[in-house]
Amino acid sequence: MIQLRAALLAPLALSFGLSAQAAEVPLDQLSAYINGLTTAEARFVQTNADGSVAQGRIILQRPGRARFEYDPPDRNLVLASSNTVAIFDAKSNQPPEQYPLARTPLNLILAANVDLTTAKMVVDHAEVDGATHVLAQDPKHPDYGMIELVFSEDPVALTKWIITDDVGNQTSVELSSFKLGETYPISTFSIDAETERRHPAR
Repeated sequence: MIQLRAALLAPLALSFGLSAQAAEVPLDQLSAYINGLTTAEARFVQTNADGSVAQGRIILQRPGRARFEYDPPDRNLVLASSNTVAIFDAKSNQPPEQYPLARTPLNLILAANVDLTTAKMVVDHAEVDGATHVLAQDPKHPDYGMIELVFSEDPVALTKWIITDDVGNQTSVELSSFKLGETYPISTFSIDAETERRHPAR
């Protein structure tokens, strides 16, 4: 589960040093795009620091909820709900590891009101090879880590994020095949329900 944890929780100790160009999408427009994502579903490809690759489906329900389902035979699962991130390790008989959502880079996407223009939130903002890159942090808690968000420009869409740990290891999550505006039952994101399903009381 180290790689799952790194994808969500790893602190960032270096800046990407993106070179500024004129064509990047403005931060207020990117904020409006994220805030407009009430629900979104997409395929993802996760590339870990050791070069291993995992695929699956992600469901976002803003604010505050997310579900990362990994394709079979992998049964790992990550849920964000009730201000908590839970990591279910398919190889473990233990309950999921849980962390405060506010201490993870996911909070920068799932917050009720995302405002990338907030002072000291964005460290870098630039156009690179036809995409807008934004390196962001929690301005009140920069020690919680950073996330690099990558957006297509026409139309504006979140296509990728990259998290780098304190020794330079990178985990990237690339998104495709978006579906917007779908309806999902609350149980989709329920940490308690998933815990009971995987570890029923005896």
